[in-house]
Amino acid sequence: MTDGLDIRRLTYADLPQIIAIERRAFPTPWSLAMFVLELSKPAGVCLTALRGGDMLGYLICSRYDTVWHIMNVAVDPDRRREGIASAMLGDLLRRIDGERARFTLEVRESNAGAIALYERFGFRAAGRRRRYYQDNGEDAVIMWRTQSTLAGRLDDVPNASPA
Repeated sequence: MTDGLDIRRLTYADLPQIIAIERRAFPTPWSLAMFVLELSKPAGVCLTALRGGDMLGYLICSRYDTVWHIMNVAVDPDRRREGIASAMLGDLLRRIDGERARFTLEVRESNAGAIALYERFGFRAAGRRRRYYQDNGEDAVIMWRTQSTLAGRLDDVPNASPA
């Protein structure tokens, strides 16, 4: 279902569409200022997926020292389960030499679909952030993608503990 999908870098001009998707996708959406901050980071990679000019989703990833942190991945709720998030994540990994790069992210423990997506790309649960989400106090699963997680291990993941 990713035929005709175009993935490109986000621009400031995309922000109205991004905010609209963000508000439909999440119970506690990011503010405009948060997106502006991420877009202004020179080491960040911010992507959007479009088809026929329609924005379908976006991915925000920031670099902190030697680790890439996937901050936000969203697909328009009406377009989920079409492979859009997979396409954006695959594009991100190709842009950032995915075999050697180290990635981390947090995901709601109840978001089984997102967890399964990340696991397909070699991410592994390596800890938990208690009461991470403000809207309901839900825990976040901390996931990592490293050379070790690609081999099914956690030995190069800082402070790893099974989630």
